[in-house]
Amino acid sequence: MKGRRWRYTQLPTQVEDTLSGEEGEEEEEEEEEEEEEAVPAPAPQGPVEPQLTEASQVLGASEIRQLSLHLPPRVAGHPWSLVFCTSRDGFSLRRLYRQMEGHSGPVLLVLRDQDGQMFGAFSSSAIRLSKGFYGTGETFLFSFSPQLKVFKWTGNNSFFVKGDLDSLMMGSGSGQFGLWLDGDLYHGGSYPCATFNNEVLARQEQFRIEELEAWVLS
Repeated sequence: MKGRRWRYTQLPTQVEDTLSGEEGEEEEEEEEEEEEEAVPAPAPQGPVEPQLTEASQVLGASEIRQLSLHLPPRVAGHPWSLVFCTSRDGFSLRRLYRQMEGHSGPVLLVLRDQDGQMFGAFSSSAIRLSKGFYGTGETFLFSFSPQLKVFKWTGNNSFFVKGDLDSLMMGSGSGQFGLWLDGDLYHGGSYPCATFNNEVLARQEQFRIEELEAWVLS
């Protein structure tokens, strides 16, 4: 009987010790497995930095990264293709329209003026000649002054983009345009408008364009 009592009292303790030891080992193994699984999958740090087909003469790497954070998710990771730039194609709005033919993807228009100010607009579709305004609420204006400021659609109207042979206009209200460029792509202007509730993008309401680039994001 004593032997049975000894086995009865000691066996569960041994089993419990064994089980607790095994459970401890299993928990340690599970923790190690969880740690090993977590290592190759760190938390995302933001969208992938866009790849440009060639270097920009207006934007630096920092400006490109900042702008990419505000682009619609549908263009994330898409390459930026330089379709038009004044240094290569000349100062001509008609040439800009011609270069846009065959493209339907969204466009990032970036400028640098005589004061070195960088600003521009994102258009949800390609820049083209039109009788009226076109585009969607994805369209926005922006300015680096010197930190990036983005002016998105307010919902007050749908005057996003309009282009004729004499000018290109983006955003409107009360007879003012958020951004307009003349037919020579040499002079432009920026005024507060209802479409984007924007500030003046340049340091002055009227400016002279030193460099302009149009990037297709598709």
